[in-house]
Amino acid sequence: MEKPMNLNLLRTLQVLLDECHVSRAAGRLHLTQSAVSRQLTQLRGLFDDPLLVREGNRLLLTPRAEQLKLKLDGVLAECQGLLANGAFDPHSWQGSVVLASSDYVAQYILPDIVAQFQHAAPRLRVGYQLWSPEQLAQLRELNIHLVSTMLPAIPPGLCGRAIGADQPVCVMRQAHPLAAEPLTLCAFTRYPHVKVSGGGDKDSFVDRHLSSEGLARQIQFTVPFFGSAFETVSRTDMLMVIPEHIARNMSQLFPITYQPLPFAVPEHQYWLLWHPRFEADPAHQWLRNQVLAIMQGSMYSITMTENHKGDDFF
Repeated sequence: MEKPMNLNLLRTLQVLLDECHVSRAAGRLHLTQSAVSRQLTQLRGLFDDPLLVREGNRLLLTPRAEQLKLKLDGVLAECQGLLANGAFDPHSWQGSVVLASSDYVAQYILPDIVAQFQHAAPRLRVGYQLWSPEQLAQLRELNIHLVSTMLPAIPPGLCGRAIGADQPVCVMRQAHPLAAEPLTLCAFTRYPHVKVSGGGDKDSFVDRHLSSEGLARQIQFTVPFFGSAFETVSRTDMLMVIPEHIARNMSQLFPITYQPLPFAVPEHQYWLLWHPRFEADPAHQWLRNQVLAIMQGSMYSITMTENHKGDDFF
């Protein structure tokens, strides 16, 4: 039967073998002499050896104690290392992480994130998964370290940081007949629409509002990929309702423009989420700070920052 081990006893043994004197050992350990004597008795029983034997006014180490003395410093140093919270060094991090988001983030923001990791944490391995809101309840079981998604608030039981907020707009090609005039509700429903189905609910409020007015729009093309949706809008007279920051960023890459919607719209809130088991991990803290900074930079471009100097977005 294995004997139970008390690490405090090992520390006492270390000092006793160093001092070979119970009183001096007690002083170093900030214990009474009787307490150290009792612990020495326990140690003798634990190792089935006298460890220290008296010769006149001295205590001498037994051969077993000599063997233990050679090992104790290393063993206790390793134990102390388990408790120490050393500084995290991303450059030497050899772990792997999995990020999840819409395909817009994957295609237009993830390359910036990976490039940053390659510079600051060159040994880090990065995986990506296309995110679906239905997965939120299973985040505990999924091997996902960070999720970027649009929600009204951080769900109960999860941790998160705000990426930012904006409003939905109506996107069209630059040469669209509606591009040069204010958008009206009649015009909005006259043209067919493209709907992006991936990455969360971005436009169901549109159909609810139209229904309340006795109107409806024609969804002619539904696709989960932003790239395909933008290509379609660029080549046709179809309209598309998407978040403003995406429309603004994509207007630099596609021949599109956008206008405010002709009715009241909700505010979109964007979050970076993670499971609480990662909350105190230094590596994950570094990871989420890096990702958050890049995503916030994408939400609020140089143009928007110049138009809102002095504003605090978060």
